[in-house]
Amino acid sequence: MIETLTQITVGLSNDFDRRVLEAEGRLLRGLTIETIQANIGLRCNLACHHCHVESGPSRKEEMTWETMSAVLAAAGKARAATLDVTGGAPEMHPYFRRLVSAARKARLNVIVRTNLTILLEPGYEDLPMFFQDHAVRLVASLPCYLESNVDNQRGSGVYRESIDAIQRLNTVGYGIEPELALDLVYNPGGPTLPPSQHQLEADYQRELAARFGLRFTRLLTITNVPIGRFQHDLARQGRDQPYAELLERSFNPATLPGLMCRHQLHVGWDGTMYDCDFNFAIGLPAGCSDLSHVRDFDPVTYLRRAIATGKHCFACTAGCGSSCGGALT
Repeated sequence: MIETLTQITVGLSNDFDRRVLEAEGRLLRGLTIETIQANIGLRCNLACHHCHVESGPSRKEEMTWETMSAVLAAAGKARAATLDVTGGAPEMHPYFRRLVSAARKARLNVIVRTNLTILLEPGYEDLPMFFQDHAVRLVASLPCYLESNVDNQRGSGVYRESIDAIQRLNTVGYGIEPELALDLVYNPGGPTLPPSQHQLEADYQRELAARFGLRFTRLLTITNVPIGRFQHDLARQGRDQPYAELLERSFNPATLPGLMCRHQLHVGWDGTMYDCDFNFAIGLPAGCSDLSHVRDFDPVTYLRRAIATGKHCFACTAGCGSSCGGALT
């Protein structure tokens, strides 16, 4: 009874927690630790308008090898199946290839979240072959199949560079061979919910094949979370409150079992543990006060934590739901 009363008290101070409490009878708790996601640095060759971690060419933050080793140790302790590597452009980290090789040696599946254009930069042109050699699953941002929409969101010329990069990946089998998955990521250009993932995937496949002969494995739709640069843009336009109301109004309790925060550990570049990449972006650590750094990770304690939430969490539960793996329902 004490735990229930505590949860209700906390829930009343947080609109998202209140909705979860109504739907599940308790606050969010972890269910499994299938994935260890690591943001290994914020340096990026792009500075996209929608970037929730506000990456860019001038960012200097990056994970040490000591912390990377602790991430791999945490994966072993949790018996996680997958290491999910993100950034910034994670490929720009000096230990990126060492980390991927060590993870594969530890028999972890490896996901790399790439902006595609980094594959064209000097010194990175051989990455498609490196990815192929290590059977890395690629999750690549391509927020539309139309050039103007992509360039408006990510910068002039990014669309053409992204197409070039996908062509190079197709050449080595990505998006074609079953073991070389190439997933593309769509996110809306403004404060709206994504359309049906299934239908949009068919549109992408048709348009990219017809225009460029491109192939990919799956399309993942992700809702824009109102934090970082996207939130700053909304506030300047006076659209932040209407968007927040849309997300809350679209709350779907059927998305709760699949939320990524319930099935993963996210580790920031400095080793701090978070429930998800979005909480990392706003500096909201995982809700286990006796553990903060990944070197101290204990899977039992982590799974018992109450997941840290805020109003931004409505983005992951709106409509069909949203996570690093796309729609949830």
